[in-house]
Amino acid sequence: MKESTARVIFAQLGKGPNNYNQTEQKLVDYISDNLDQAAEDTIQSMAQKANVSAASISRFVKKIGFSSYRDFSVALASYQQGKAPLDLFGEILDDDNTEAIKKKVFSGAQNALTMTSEALSAEMLDKALSWLISAKRVGFFGIGGSSIVAFNAYHKFLRTPIDVISHPDYDIQLMQAVKLTPQDTAVVISHSGRNDDTLFLAQKLNEHQVPFIAITSFADSPLAQMADIVLLSLAEEVNYRSESMSSLIAQLTIIDTLFTLTGSKLPKATQSVVDTMRDVIEGTRRQ
Repeated sequence: MKESTARVIFAQLGKGPNNYNQTEQKLVDYISDNLDQAAEDTIQSMAQKANVSAASISRFVKKIGFSSYRDFSVALASYQQGKAPLDLFGEILDDDNTEAIKKKVFSGAQNALTMTSEALSAEMLDKALSWLISAKRVGFFGIGGSSIVAFNAYHKFLRTPIDVISHPDYDIQLMQAVKLTPQDTAVVISHSGRNDDTLFLAQKLNEHQVPFIAITSFADSPLAQMADIVLLSLAEEVNYRSESMSSLIAQLTIIDTLFTLTGSKLPKATQSVVDTMRDVIEGTRRQ
């Protein structure tokens, strides 16, 4: 397994406690709290220190994407060596000055973009692109902080020949969702992928057989399991910031990538729309 892929997997370890049973959570806690030592452990020594069986470790590493404990151990060592130093990214301390805080916050955002880029395959992006450009209509959906991303997507894709819809009000989003058909495509954005209102909207999309793309931070979330395509937005956070802050930056960049891909796939039609909109907007400005 490549080190970049390992970074994505290890970045997810502490994010979803609801996805692990009690034994698996012991392993996650041990690895997270003792990264240096865990990278050097044999399967027997890790089992003893984490107070679990070697068989449980073997099953766990396969569950999170490794073919064997050896591959897991090599990837863990590589990940540990490649982590950014704490003076550039880590917990914000009481005595940190403005310069230190700035570096840690910006490093968190850069880290989110790096991990998200590594998790996005060209194949998955191309599939999402084909759905967007072939759809009769595309709806962008998100509530709370995710509504910012949804409206940003709507604002961008208005500049393409694609017919798009979006709305900040949840009830109106539901009405828009149930009017979509199997010939349309929906994009549902949720950091956790576990919000009940978002899941209800996704359920209605499924009931109406509307293909939909999920943009979320958790590959095993209920939203991801309901979606036809999942684009992961990944982030490691510093304290004083919710995970969704850096995830928001990653989600906006995913949308920007899809918009740019659309423009490159439909260059003439997109340029025509952009030129028309530019002329209209220029007409509202004072000379």
